[in-house]
Amino acid sequence: MTGPDPHRIYPLEHHHKLVFLKNIVRNPNIIVGDYTYYDDLQDPYRFEKNVLYHFDFIGDKLLIGKFCAIASGATFVMNGGNHETSPVSTYPFAIFGHGWEKVAEGVNLQEKYPSKGDTVIGNDVWIGMGATIMPGVQVGNGAVVATKAVVTKDVPAYAVVAGNPARVVKMRFSDQEVELLQRIAWWDWDIAKITRNLKVINAADVAALSRCV
Repeated sequence: MTGPDPHRIYPLEHHHKLVFLKNIVRNPNIIVGDYTYYDDLQDPYRFEKNVLYHFDFIGDKLLIGKFCAIASGATFVMNGGNHETSPVSTYPFAIFGHGWEKVAEGVNLQEKYPSKGDTVIGNDVWIGMGATIMPGVQVGNGAVVATKAVVTKDVPAYAVVAGNPARVVKMRFSDQEVELLQRIAWWDWDIAKITRNLKVINAADVAALSRCV
C-alpha cells in the first residue's frame, strides 16, 4: 500500500467536501501538485471561483505544490485585480471600449495594468480557512498561513504567518533545520519512499529525516 490514489477526486470515499485539487481544476493557468487537497464547507468545486480576477489576457499563473492543505474559503487574488496608481484616476477606462479604449492606444494591456507575476504556493503548505493570498506572492515550502490572514508579501519557508497584513509570528524550525528540510525536499521522493518513512516525516526530528532511505 502506498497511500491514496492521487488521481482520485475524492480521496476520502464518503466525504465529498474534500478533493484532490488537481483533479477538478480546469483552468490551464492553475497548476496543482499531487496530493494537494481543498476542503470546502459547501462545495469544493467552488475553488476556481475563489481565484479572483484571473483574466486570460494577463496570463499569470497560480502554481500550487504537492501535499498542500487548503481550507474552505481560501482566496487567491490575481493580477487582473490590479489598477494603475500613477495616473490621476485609477479607473480602468480602456477595458470598457466604446471609445474609451483610446486611452490605451499603442500600449499592451499587459503592460498598462500592473502585474506582480505568478502566485506560487510551495509544497506542504497549510492555508487556513478564509485566508487571502494577494497577487504575485510566493509562499515557501512548509509554511502555515493562519485563518483569515491577508498575505501581501512573500512568506519564508516554514514560517507561520497571521494577521492583516500577514506577518511572521514564528518559525516552525531553526534556520539550520529549514535549510536541511529544503535540501531533503521529501515531497519530491517517490511515493514508496514517502510511505516507508511516514513516521519520520510526521515527527519533529529533522536530522532523522535526513537519514531516511
